[in-house]
Amino acid sequence: MRKTKAKKASGYDKYVDWKFFIVPVVLFFTILILPTPRGMRAVGTLYQVGPKAVVNHITRQLFDETSSDVLQWQLLTANIMERNLRMGALSKERFLKRDLKWCKKNKIQANPENLEKSHDYITKTVTDDAFSSLMATSLELRRDKLNYEDLSGSDKKAADKGAWHIKVAIAMMVFVVLCFLTECIPLPAVAFCVGLILVFTGVVSRKQVAMLYWSDACWFIMGSLMFAAAFVKTGVDKRVCLMIFKKLAVPHVRWITLIFFVIISPLASFISDHALAAMFLPIGMLLYQNSLTKEVPEDPELAKMLMISIAMACNIGGFGAPSGGARNVIMMTYLEDMFGFDIGYFQWVSYAMPFVLVMIPLTWLVTNWRFKPKITSLAPAMEHLKNEISKMGGWNRKQIIALIIFLVMLWGWFTEKIFFNLGIYPVRLGIGVIAIAGALAYILAGIVNWRDYQEKVDWGVVWLYAGAIIFGRTLDSTGAAYWLARTCIDALAPLGMDSGIPLMVINNGMTSILTNLMADGPAAAAVGPISLNMASLVHPGTTFLPFITMGTAAASSFAYCLIIGTPPNAIVYASGYLGPKDYLRVGAIMWALANIVLILLSVVYWTLRGFGGLPGF
Repeated sequence: MRKTKAKKASGYDKYVDWKFFIVPVVLFFTILILPTPRGMRAVGTLYQVGPKAVVNHITRQLFDETSSDVLQWQLLTANIMERNLRMGALSKERFLKRDLKWCKKNKIQANPENLEKSHDYITKTVTDDAFSSLMATSLELRRDKLNYEDLSGSDKKAADKGAWHIKVAIAMMVFVVLCFLTECIPLPAVAFCVGLILVFTGVVSRKQVAMLYWSDACWFIMGSLMFAAAFVKTGVDKRVCLMIFKKLAVPHVRWITLIFFVIISPLASFISDHALAAMFLPIGMLLYQNSLTKEVPEDPELAKMLMISIAMACNIGGFGAPSGGARNVIMMTYLEDMFGFDIGYFQWVSYAMPFVLVMIPLTWLVTNWRFKPKITSLAPAMEHLKNEISKMGGWNRKQIIALIIFLVMLWGWFTEKIFFNLGIYPVRLGIGVIAIAGALAYILAGIVNWRDYQEKVDWGVVWLYAGAIIFGRTLDSTGAAYWLARTCIDALAPLGMDSGIPLMVINNGMTSILTNLMADGPAAAAVGPISLNMASLVHPGTTFLPFITMGTAAASSFAYCLIIGTPPNAIVYASGYLGPKDYLRVGAIMWALANIVLILLSVVYWTLRGFGGLPGF
């Protein structure tokens, strides 16, 4: 009964509040009918005409033919080089590492014979200097020499289409953010609005939008909530919870949340934050439900405090090591490919882990400041758990099987990418497929039935996150995120904020805003090339380059403010105890503090330490 009441607070039982909903609707259509800014046309040209122009430039330089007249292996060579250019991989060495798996992943048609001819030609005919020079002229063509005003015919139509897609993405961003902040429409309905907007405006087709709603990340959210339901039904969550907290002499809520931060945040640097959130969600819910008394039958502040602590603990740990998120690896690759600077795994940890260690107490203090629960002692919950476990007796068959399935799932999450790259797995499974396989294993083992999943999984959150993924991908694929980043940095350049610490502040701030609207990897990918290119112009060959690389990776993890910011935010929202504004109560403060800590870390610790003998900036 308590859970039902708590879920009502999430807005699922509300109807549309037209007094507020009309505002995002009007703003959406207003943005669409406004004249298209010149910058949008420029980015539309970059995204829609740029790849074709670069491929044609490469084939002319290498083979003295247009792209339409070359042989298949020659076109494959140009396509791989163009894709590398967009990824910041400018070296000949990176080209020669591209294999059939990489081509398939990036939707480049290739076969073994043509790929071998391509590699053989580049190895024997094109020197390292010539390759670098060709990539540099191609980059200059794509970034600086393609002008919308010079286009005609099909190229101009393509650029106009690209600019329209950017405008739709920006209008959709305003609509979605306002709907999330005001809750003027049930949040899962916002997710469906995203898909409908994209189809009605011609950004994607009806077939494409249906496929987009079922991404691997969406499957992971669904599978995670399913396995959490199995944990709760079997009582494994009770045993794990007691194991973690039984040593506390005074089980005060502030010390419980501190343990959350101390355990989860460092682990999030090495283990998937998705998995940690899914693992600790049932524990947080259990602590809350068993702390309620007849005198205090409901304590929303306590529930929110526990849930937010889990999400924030996951979010602040990702920067600590390269394995903490795709954003870290993306920025490391950019730095190595564009400028030849390599950051080793443990070297990254030595620069980044102090940030995590500083953020743990800060986030814990802010969380305890912003939420004031009536119930502060969780001793009754601990006693209740001990009594429940004593009634259970020893570990029973279902609990053991539930734990084994979870550990196998956890192992799969850690190893699936590594084993695929090593050739042990013939196909890339993805964390979502493994999560669903685990959820199905619970049914096959007789641990749960479908009714358990139907009643205990918040399916609204699954659809909510599916819509969020489409939203983020649209910002990335249309170039809207790139347009936002470039517009912001260009606007601030005349103010003297295009170099040194001011540039780093702007770069970090822009990245940390974008990452709340889209996945962290695409956010870093959108801002990274712009900031690194600017950095190379104003501070070439200095410590500024690796510092802005790590800063961008860090800032792309500051998705503290919105439900859609990270999977941990969405997973804890499934508890039913949180509303969108609860994230802002802590997230807005932590967003500002994290940016300040990152700059201080850059100015003090990183600057004093230096980087590999490079001169300072």
